[in-house]
Amino acid sequence: MADSKNVHEATDTNFQAEVLGSQDLVLVDFWAAWCGPCRMLAPTIEAVANDSVGKVKVYKMNVDENPATPGQFNIRGIPTLILFKGGKAVDQLVGNQPRAVIEQTIQKHLA
Repeated sequence: MADSKNVHEATDTNFQAEVLGSQDLVLVDFWAAWCGPCRMLAPTIEAVANDSVGKVKVYKMNVDENPATPGQFNIRGIPTLILFKGGKAVDQLVGNQPRAVIEQTIQKHLA
């Protein structure tokens, strides 16, 4: 799963504390092992996580293993990236996005 020490695993169990309870900017990648675009996006997520240490916390959530949380956020397609700030979803990207788009989205919320 998360190969990088900068990419953390989000689960239905820890989501409240780790993501919604964080005052930091948090990016969550909702994905599944069978999803081709999710696998293609994984190295980009890892690169963003490695380059954004101290700015944004990055989590991956396997939607097959953790069905409750994606349902709460009406995730219909994967990969879906949701950016959280102060416990609220502030931005969302769907599909395999280029790194520049992900970084611009994060940058918007770093103020």
